[in-house]
Amino acid sequence: MRFRRLHFHPCGNFKERYEDELHIFETDFGRMWLLIGLVLLFGVIPFISSSYILYVLNMIGIYSIASVGLNILTGYTGQISLGHGAFFGVGAYGAAILSTKLGFPFIVSLPLAGLITALVGIIFGLPSSRLKHLYLLIATLAGQFIMEYVFTEWESLTGGAMGIVVTPPSIFGLSLDTDRRFFYVIFILFVLFTWFAVNIIRTRYGRAFVAIRDNDRAAEGMGIPLFLYKLLSFAISSFYAGVAGGLFAYYMMSITPEPFNLWLSIEFIAMIIIGGLGNIPGSVFGTVFIVSLNEVLSHITEYLMNVGQSGMSLTMAPLREFVFGLAIVLFIIFEPKGLAEVWRIVRASFRLWPFSY
Repeated sequence: MRFRRLHFHPCGNFKERYEDELHIFETDFGRMWLLIGLVLLFGVIPFISSSYILYVLNMIGIYSIASVGLNILTGYTGQISLGHGAFFGVGAYGAAILSTKLGFPFIVSLPLAGLITALVGIIFGLPSSRLKHLYLLIATLAGQFIMEYVFTEWESLTGGAMGIVVTPPSIFGLSLDTDRRFFYVIFILFVLFTWFAVNIIRTRYGRAFVAIRDNDRAAEGMGIPLFLYKLLSFAISSFYAGVAGGLFAYYMMSITPEPFNLWLSIEFIAMIIIGGLGNIPGSVFGTVFIVSLNEVLSHITEYLMNVGQSGMSLTMAPLREFVFGLAIVLFIIFEPKGLAEVWRIVRASFRLWPFSY
């Protein structure tokens, strides 16, 4: 009986087949740390974290799902979109309407919200057959404003400015009434969606996305149907945003049009730029950075209000936009590949120690 040899720390590149290039993990060392990370994520963190920390982690998980979807569209396919916040809102309203007005359970309304958002994404992705770069950006920006108008003005469906109070979710009779229970739902879906994204990039669809991003004319010359693959990328990205939006609606228990504005779309763009375009783990790094930055700025503003510096707190309000813009510019200048590249350098330094200098 022949046993498979374990590979932990190779000293070179010993790949012998093309299939070896498609492996998610190059060594068993990476697989081991993945298992350790999953054990810590599901077996330790929910029990040692406070309610506030669980809330922040849950928001990171929800936004990470959406940012991974946007990275498939923008980072891998090269289709710039400023309407991802609107797609996130479509998923939130879709789940809320299916739950409250049609009585669908959580496990049914959530994927349906994703499918509805995917259809909306395909509609707004139709201009991608003729437009690209700045012109496509303007087209998706128009989609953002159209969806904001629908959220506010279609009162019979969305509730207008009053919004919708969402039916409390449950799975097989188990009510998701605590942050800890929702933590497991969010991060199980996060792991599944991340696993799917990593694997789809390894398929011929993912390679076609990258070919379109690098040179669409050359990709078309190789026989790749550009329009169909661009629509597929929009559909996948929108599905991710829709499921994340549905989770957001159920988690917050009520939704109004305010959160799903242009600023949310800019935040999603910032997540994938700061994390690393064309890098799935980078989407998560960027989300952690942006959500943490939001929390820090909120605490600074709250502190200034508590100590009586109301004028100073009002001055801090527009500082949020300045800090976000500054962070994006600095990363583009000094580390265009984002936090994912920083992590790769740190990991390589540990791997090559003590010969890294």
